[in-house]
Amino acid sequence: MADTEHDAPVEPQSRHVIYCGVCTLPPEYCEYGGTVKKCQEWLQSAHPDMYDRIWSAEALEAATASLSVEAQKRAAKDAQKKTAKAEAAEAKHADKMAKSVITIKRIERNKKKFVTAVIGLEAFDLELKKVAKDLGKKFATGSSVTKVPSGGEEIVVQGDVSDEVEEFLLEKYKNIPEDNIEFVDDKKKKKAAAAAAGGG
Repeated sequence: MADTEHDAPVEPQSRHVIYCGVCTLPPEYCEYGGTVKKCQEWLQSAHPDMYDRIWSAEALEAATASLSVEAQKRAAKDAQKKTAKAEAAEAKHADKMAKSVITIKRIERNKKKFVTAVIGLEAFDLELKKVAKDLGKKFATGSSVTKVPSGGEEIVVQGDVSDEVEEFLLEKYKNIPEDNIEFVDDKKKKKAAAAAAGGG
């Protein structure tokens, strides 16, 4: 009972925590994610002082100085493995992006009315709702994200803006290679019109 008398209630202190713009972990924990290199680049540009505190040669040396020679060797080996793993993951992701295709589809809804569908943007780490909003603003038209029957999502922009959409995507999102964009013209079958012409 005597102990509790001395323990005055401690006011909780608020802290401002910085989270990594790449992996969303606190920067001290980025090394445990798979994007260490990108995290380091982000931290160096966004918070250089924090980067120096965590990743500078002095900081890394200080962190390993207290370890035994064996532990230092193990730490170096682990670091190499982690770096190799992260690089392999980045290479795999880059390869996936290189093989991914963005399809811009011009779809005829009814006489002279078109919509433009954009499929495959998620492979390039783009947030579809944000891109849809940007496209809507750019072309002053309706633009929304809809589910596709095969799974996944597409952006549907009102109007025939397929050429302009390609220009906009390449200009705004530099990680999309021009060769990865394909066009599809989805015309409605004009059975009724053909039948009327044949019958008349």
